Amino acid sequence: MAPMYTAVATSIGREGRSFSDDGILDLTLARPKAMGGDGAGTNPEQLFAAGYSACFASALQLVAKRMKLEADDASVTAEVGLNKSDEGGFSLSVVLRVELPEHLHNEQGQALLEATHQVCPYSNATRGNIPVELVVE
Repeated sequence: MAPMYTAVATSIGREGRSFSDDGILDLTLARPKAMGGDGAGTNPEQLFAAGYSACFASALQLVAKRMKLEADDASVTAEVGLNKSDEGGFSLSVVLRVELPEHLHNEQGQALLEATHQVCPYSNATRGNIPVELVVE
């Protein structure tokens, strides 16, 4: 299977810099204040949250069209938790909070989220690896 698109980015340390090969993305990385850092830059968890929420929002629009539903005003907020494991490692957890139009605050809206979760590449990549909770707001 050939990729439709390949993104390329390089990062230097957790408290350094992250940049894309085309120069559009160039960010300062910093440890968040909650982890003892100065919080003077973004961090991998924020970048993952931004990527996942954008991807899920895009997939939601595609699935809504397929289901003949109006969801143009929907927004997705991803909360990415960095968790310490008992074994000394780390893991991620995600809560996707999807703000749907009022007319989709029902079983149809939940079905839309579940169907989107099957289409979204981030959801497919994380399935079975980390907990992902879907919440209709």
